[in-house]
Amino acid sequence: MFDILLSEDEKKLQNEVRLFVRDRVSPETVIAMDGREKEYPYEFIKDAAKANLLGLRFPKEYGGRGLGWVSEMVALEEIGVLGIALGCAFSLPSIIGESLHQFGTPEQKKQYLQPTLEGKKICGEGLTEPRGGSDFFGTNTTAKKEGDVFVLNGEKRFVAGGVGADYFLVYAKTDFNAPPHKSLSAFLVDRDMGVQVKEEYELMGCRGMGAARIIMENLETPETNLVGELHDGNAVFNAMMVPERLTSAAGPIGMGRAAIEIAARYADRREAFGRAIKRFEAVSFKIADCATQLDAARGLVYRAAKKADTGEWCRKEVSMAKVFATEAGFTAVHEAMQILGGIGYTDVYPIERLYRDARLATIWTGSNEVQRLIIQNEVFNEILSEDKTAKRDIELDTPGAHKTEEKVFSEDPEKYRV
Repeated sequence: MFDILLSEDEKKLQNEVRLFVRDRVSPETVIAMDGREKEYPYEFIKDAAKANLLGLRFPKEYGGRGLGWVSEMVALEEIGVLGIALGCAFSLPSIIGESLHQFGTPEQKKQYLQPTLEGKKICGEGLTEPRGGSDFFGTNTTAKKEGDVFVLNGEKRFVAGGVGADYFLVYAKTDFNAPPHKSLSAFLVDRDMGVQVKEEYELMGCRGMGAARIIMENLETPETNLVGELHDGNAVFNAMMVPERLTSAAGPIGMGRAAIEIAARYADRREAFGRAIKRFEAVSFKIADCATQLDAARGLVYRAAKKADTGEWCRKEVSMAKVFATEAGFTAVHEAMQILGGIGYTDVYPIERLYRDARLATIWTGSNEVQRLIIQNEVFNEILSEDKTAKRDIELDTPGAHKTEEKVFSEDPEKYRV
């Protein structure tokens, strides 16, 4: 564990959330959600709100605690032990809340953010469309201003809370002549404004979150429900992607940790060929590798969280954390199932449910392939900008200097071989 990196207050929060998971969330709730007997975990949200655990980063006046990103990551790992559906329900107030906290008007914060953190309103987000997921800015949903309202037409799919949410943050095209990144706006849309649920998905995992396809046909939302500036949905989206991807990173660490703890205890009790299977390196090395990867994932998540706390641009760090943590979490669950063998493939243990849940984490909130595109772009920009700075310093700051970067490279190519 990374307790050495946590403050005393963060450790107290970790224990608080751990006790909440143990004492306030019944196994029956998780089982009912996975069995599709619950459409949305309303009781879980209300209990988390009563415990003042929703939106930990937001100001106390709106129901948060005014804590930092690391605190939220600590909480998310503990919630992640329960699986991805409850992790998603716990994360959405933070994700939607970020857009309202940064770009919302005082009225929007009172009307939407505060009741969300109090567990009185359930939120959802409308991002993905049938046309594409990763091509977010290619959205076909439109919003046209008519008087003092915007008229929305379009559909969104894979909306977590599509069945249960009271309101949605929806992105729509408002400038039809601008480049994609300057053409979208973000809107708050209440369900009772006319949101239609056309399809609830039967998912492999993440069950009980009411994931659905929603339709908006000539739906009117008041202009006061515009979030941020008109045509500036890009800024809202980028702000949301920090909690979206950081929470997606922290949850799978909890899933992986839970799976490895089950596997370690099983390996200690299960015997084969006259001894506990933990004595076989084919088993124990899996535990060692997974524990190492999960700790490395925590390091990346905490680093990204600490940078996010500074308010600096942290796109690279967040994407690195999302890629590594989701893959480390899935690997841990995968290896845990291998250690348990046949019994791990049954529902006697929760490994098979965690396996189905963990698989989703590498796909949603921007697939890991998209995260790698972001990472490589940020790395190239950093390195090449440093090269330009170094070249300028040589040419401008050193009298008589004549070595350009091209000359340096040509003189000693082996020095720069990758």
